[in-house]
Amino acid sequence: MDTTGAARANAEPGAVMRRWFDEVWNQGKAEVIDELFPEHAVMWGVGRPEARSQGPGEFKEFYKALRSACPDVKITLDQVVQEGDVAVGRWTARMTHTGEGLGMAPTNQVITLKGTSGCRVQGEAFVEGWNVWDQLGLVRQLGLLQGPAGEMFR
Repeated sequence: MDTTGAARANAEPGAVMRRWFDEVWNQGKAEVIDELFPEHAVMWGVGRPEARSQGPGEFKEFYKALRSACPDVKITLDQVVQEGDVAVGRWTARMTHTGEGLGMAPTNQVITLKGTSGCRVQGEAFVEGWNVWDQLGLVRQLGLLQGPAGEMFR
């Protein structure tokens, strides 16, 4: 904590993003969410595409559901670019559906998803985050998309 009263310089947004994916997702350190995603921060695209999470409490609902369904989730950042206080990263997630956090019985299905996330950083934490990821791929890989529509997306 800065006890001098001086404002903290902004951290590199790419470094904050890398830390988020490494510590929060890959290492399962839920306590880091409180540090990197403060109460005033907003995250879009977790859960439903239009879903908005504000602050660590709301985000943790999504986080706990996904990690309880797929505790072995690992996310690889394939590329990170940054400009000013914004970073955008392409990523690949790999996980096994072994728990009930998605509201269904475990399928033991190995899942691979692609996505893109962006963040705006102030100080050393997120102010905003945006996520676009292959939710249709998740549904398809869990075997929830059947019939002609399901065949179209295989």
